[in-house]
Amino acid sequence: MLAAKAKCLCGAVSITANQINPNFTVCHCESCRGWGGAPFFAVQCGTDVVIEGREHIKLYESSAWASRAFCAECGTHLFYQLLESGAYNMPVGIFSDLGPLEMTMQYFSDQRPEYYCFANQTEEMTRAEIMAYFAAASTSTGG
Repeated sequence: MLAAKAKCLCGAVSITANQINPNFTVCHCESCRGWGGAPFFAVQCGTDVVIEGREHIKLYESSAWASRAFCAECGTHLFYQLLESGAYNMPVGIFSDLGPLEMTMQYFSDQRPEYYCFANQTEEMTRAEIMAYFAAASTSTGG
């Protein structure tokens, strides 16, 4: 696990993530591509995250299982947070120095547009596989 600090473009929000998984993921869903204009390159940060400047954060509940957050001052995308566990996924690019990373998973691979592809060999999950995963998770936890 890695630890790193991040901040938004204007500096109103700063984040310390203490347990960053060096295996990052890429999401090709329409929401992620619409949110940032490209796939979402994310590092999983767990829940050991310290955020300063929360009063500058705007949250948007983007699905039944997660919220997205951005700085209300400068618009920097800050995190995607799972509602049930509270775990954070953060854009790789907001951290200035993460050290060596490896792309290991691509989500919503069947929604990846034909105009780009990655040479990296990764695991992939389709929309149907992800929906089945979240349905099973909510059933097993009552919710």
